[in-house]
Amino acid sequence: MKHPSILRSALLLCSALGAVALAAPAVAADAETPSVVGNVGFASEYRFRGLSQSDFKPALSAGLDYSHASGLYLGTWASSISWLSDAGVGGSSIEWDVYGGYKGSAGPISYDVGGLYYYYPGRYPDGFTRPYTFELYAAGTWEFLTLKYSHALTNAFGFTDSKNSGYLDLSATYPLMEGMNVVAHVGHQLIKASSEMGRARSDCSYTDWKLGVTYDWVGATWGLAYVDTNAKDGCYANYRGKNIGDARAVVSVSKTF
Repeated sequence: MKHPSILRSALLLCSALGAVALAAPAVAADAETPSVVGNVGFASEYRFRGLSQSDFKPALSAGLDYSHASGLYLGTWASSISWLSDAGVGGSSIEWDVYGGYKGSAGPISYDVGGLYYYYPGRYPDGFTRPYTFELYAAGTWEFLTLKYSHALTNAFGFTDSKNSGYLDLSATYPLMEGMNVVAHVGHQLIKASSEMGRARSDCSYTDWKLGVTYDWVGATWGLAYVDTNAKDGCYANYRGKNIGDARAVVSVSKTF
């Protein structure tokens, strides 16, 4: 690696509830027959788990989801990013996710279990911990509340020796009126570390939160959210020394088809 703080700023992209700027990969909706749904999005920046993945600049995304009447689903999603190229450790400017799982319900609780692989195509220098990450996840939803846990079976997003890191996410989507929702979220990212890394297990762990609104208008979903974290500068500073978890307002628009 060329610079530890730059490498550590490479943490944590994509998926799951709690992604702020762009819609996270869309988990397939229930359907009586198999269906395929696409999505495209644009945001003032791509935030994932509270951290900017596009260096506070606009980002584009697109995805495709297949769902079966049985509850099984498969999907893929991609977004423009900049943290790898900015850090000078790889040529990747794309995050590409592939995921699949099963959705069902038990009484008033709906659940979702599956796995997600984060891939960043590009070349990396010798000795650099590849950012590729595989997580298993489980989520339960009751009315407007969703609790989700994601567990990394690999190193987490470029952190050396970080297997078994995890992210716990509580999200709420509360309808104010037809087409308008208040959205809120708080999440905690645990980054595991061994003594060989020379840092405590809690050094790069952090909490993120958001509060915002979404509104359906002219066939698209528009969003405005305030995002913040308590991420530490030593782990999450970009190549200019700016903390990528600093508070920001994020504007987004997405459309499904």
